[in-house]
Amino acid sequence: MSERSLAVIEAEELTLRRGRFLMDRVSLRVAPREIFAVIGKTGAGKTLLLESMAGFHRPDGGRVLYGGVPVYRIPVERRNIGYLYQDYCLFPHMTARQNIAYGLKLRRAGREETARRVEELARRFDIARVLDQYPATLSGGEQQRVALARALITQPGLLLLDEPFSALDPVTKQGLYGMLLDIRESFGCSIVFVTHNFREAAVAHRIGVLLDGRLRGTVLGSELMTAPWDGEVRAFLGLPEQMSGKKDDAGEVYA
Repeated sequence: MSERSLAVIEAEELTLRRGRFLMDRVSLRVAPREIFAVIGKTGAGKTLLLESMAGFHRPDGGRVLYGGVPVYRIPVERRNIGYLYQDYCLFPHMTARQNIAYGLKLRRAGREETARRVEELARRFDIARVLDQYPATLSGGEQQRVALARALITQPGLLLLDEPFSALDPVTKQGLYGMLLDIRESFGCSIVFVTHNFREAAVAHRIGVLLDGRLRGTVLGSELMTAPWDGEVRAFLGLPEQMSGKKDDAGEVYA
């Protein structure tokens, strides 16, 4: 999938400073229905990049465009972006049902429509039996599926996931791989997720490597371990040293 194809969301020379940390001129495009992963060490700026895509931060330089419009200028209720936080951020005083319905409540959707869509998502994610329970009584996997349903209830065009695999056991993690593909097919949305684990990124169409606030390049998911990365990226990936590759003008790594 070409990075030059029509973009759902696009970062152009995105620059953002937070204290001593600098996100330095990050540029990337995510195509319609693409699954894009960003990998990097802890502290590389992955969550900051994701939050910038969601419109939580106004850039110090460059811009982030969603549907061709600077995302932070779009009212929150009209952004049509779903966001899954690393710790899920479920409202503890609300039941699973109320958490899932929250986005539609903000949009003042009708009761019948809201109830129907909550039930549909509950069946899809196998959480119908816990809809009237509070988050504290749910397992980690159940909390994540409730949070996913909440992020998807408004049928977003873009789904952003912050370390979606980090707190899951191997069996639940494997199930989430398939779930992401199913979400992409069923909802027709683009998905961007960040992770520090390059093995978890293998489900993505393309992968970007972010180190120290700089996007070091993007490759197809199948080419992550064979691309001619520089020494720092190779060390991060656990690859032996070799001569660095070159990059074209779009930041794509090539041999």
